[in-house]
Amino acid sequence: MTRDFPGPDHSGLSVVIPCFNEVDNVEPSYREITNELGDYSLELFYVDDGSSDGTLEKIRALAAADTRVRYVSFSRNFGFEAAFSAGYRYASMPWILHIDADQQFPAAEAKKLVATAAQGYDAVFGVRTNRQDPLIRRWGTAAFHFVGRRVLRIEIPQGATAFRLVRAELARKIVDLRLGTPYFLATVPRLTSRYTTVPVAHRARERGESKVGMGFLSSHAIELFVGFTRRLTTAASATALFAGGVSVLAAAAAACGLLGAGATAATLFALLAVLLLVLSLTVRYLVVVGAGQPRPRQFYVREANVVVDVEDRLFTPEDAGPRLIDVQLGKGVSA
Repeated sequence: MTRDFPGPDHSGLSVVIPCFNEVDNVEPSYREITNELGDYSLELFYVDDGSSDGTLEKIRALAAADTRVRYVSFSRNFGFEAAFSAGYRYASMPWILHIDADQQFPAAEAKKLVATAAQGYDAVFGVRTNRQDPLIRRWGTAAFHFVGRRVLRIEIPQGATAFRLVRAELARKIVDLRLGTPYFLATVPRLTSRYTTVPVAHRARERGESKVGMGFLSSHAIELFVGFTRRLTTAASATALFAGGVSVLAAAAAACGLLGAGATAATLFALLAVLLLVLSLTVRYLVVVGAGQPRPRQFYVREANVVVDVEDRLFTPEDAGPRLIDVQLGKGVSA
């Protein structure tokens, strides 16, 4: 594969760093990124996801001391997808490197992604070679990829993580799709075939607490499985039809005296369990479909030192009209 556009080593790199209550990691992440990647034309873009622990104050201080530091801060906690989506939308460089604030992916490993992207890829995903996370999370991720890729046939880069390098134009196209289930890993293969993975080092979190629990992972997986394939809902429909047929036969057998009271009750309870499972999947599917209808935006910004679209603000001056505004300074800027 040959390169037909400049790589980040020639055109510039925006490092997007989502933060939610990462007050102890803001400054260390800044130092590591600037030390390891300072040779690139660099922008550091912090996204404060409604933190309440002083994270925003740390980011403000960095921005005041270094003009390469940009940030947006949300009006509340909107979640992981919203945080990186805001960073991708407002990053200014042609390439976007996503690094979480917890520093579990060493910034130096980004050079592997950059070197691979130079071969002509639109997106390069890091894959942990020595994952330093609890065993239950490692098992959960393995099960997630097995079900998603092998069972449901969803195209997901094998082992891909949020540590990734993406052409900014591609990243913004994905963000602007405003999907009901904005699952980035599964959306990239729908838009381009020029993506790949690279083995990278991983380390244990040194400061703060992880915000990713089994509840988050389970919800994330269900949204992917329901939103990016019809296999699950097709299986649910087929199961419901089968259960309906068995119900008719069981009812007829009971009416003819061929089933005893105990067998009839057991059959009915089994069918009820199946139907409830199908109903839960159907409801979840409807929720996902409904998410595609008119709804609040994915995030709302309360403060920033970059120009932000009016519709991405929770509150806007009455005279702002269709213009863009600088949230921090409150000044209108012509679009």
